[in-house]
Amino acid sequence: MSETIPPYLYDRSGTRYSIEEPRWRGDDSSPLMISDLSGIDPADIDTGERSQWRYRAALPVDIQDRVTLGEGCTPMLTTNIGGIEVKVKPEWFNPTASFKDRGSSVMVSILRSHGITSILEDSSGNGGSSVAAYAAAAGMHAKILAPASTSANKILQSRFHNAEIELVPGTRDETAAEALRQSEQFFYASHNWHPYFLQGVKLIAYEIWEDLGFEAPENIIVPAGAGSLVLGCSIGFGELLRAGQIARLPRILVAQPEHCSPLARAHAISALDAVERDWKPTIAEGTSIARPVRGPEVLAAVRASGGTFQTVAEGHIAPAVRELASRGLYAEPTSAVAAAAVPGFAAQGFLAPDERTVMVLTGSALKAADKMAQILN
Repeated sequence: MSETIPPYLYDRSGTRYSIEEPRWRGDDSSPLMISDLSGIDPADIDTGERSQWRYRAALPVDIQDRVTLGEGCTPMLTTNIGGIEVKVKPEWFNPTASFKDRGSSVMVSILRSHGITSILEDSSGNGGSSVAAYAAAAGMHAKILAPASTSANKILQSRFHNAEIELVPGTRDETAAEALRQSEQFFYASHNWHPYFLQGVKLIAYEIWEDLGFEAPENIIVPAGAGSLVLGCSIGFGELLRAGQIARLPRILVAQPEHCSPLARAHAISALDAVERDWKPTIAEGTSIARPVRGPEVLAAVRASGGTFQTVAEGHIAPAVRELASRGLYAEPTSAVAAAAVPGFAAQGFLAPDERTVMVLTGSALKAADKMAQILN
């Protein structure tokens, strides 16, 4: 019988670190991942738990002192986009109205268990308000850096959670650069860098699996900025495949706006990392990340799944917002990029009528009122 190797952290150079070590990047300055886990089966689900913590057996450590606000267990709905039936996960049913709560809950739980009391986060909005809320629930101090152009409602929410806010002039990437400079003063609990954030996001894969009667869909459609949702789906469904619970990985179909599509452009030319250029501003602020930290990992995950990318013209985002709203789905523009990409994915030969496709709507339009007003006017 082969010996089971305990989970560990590793960086791009292959250096391993203890999973108990409170670090957010490797000695080579690359982002960390957690070694492959074996996954769980239906018997491991805590069916008495009405949150994503019903899948806690899939996490690499047993977290006793959880920081939870009831995240997860979002509905699975059915709608029609451009004549194609899709299942929809409206992630605004999470406590701060975005999927980011899945990662924040697990990450903040781990950081508190490590004795960390003050954290730094940078975000274009949803990640910051999520980390602010969970830090408040954990009794931790949070400093949030955000671009000055961030939707006011997202900043307002972070302020109400008593987070210290610093608005940074310039782009989303300039905000990230400022966070790296300040990480010498605070523990950097970046949702883009911290490996345990991905461990929380991966639980959406287990939830979709359970929603579909313990089966995987053929396709998952997601928008992407930094790509944490792409990686979460890849990690979660990869574990289910290793556990023998699904027969194949779902194809991960990723939507990005043409104005900021460094991952899609890289995929198109078979590059190993995101394409750098001076991208244009987009109304889909959550995808406006010109230099995604985990670009190589995101591209590799999509390719391993047999998936692809689709870019969306800026002028197609507002109609997609309106179409979703006409069906009662009040999605922010970042989420609507996924819906706007559906015709393109179909044209590429994906989304066959006999296949199950799940589209993740990442956040609520209630948090992007200024962007929604632009669309209405």
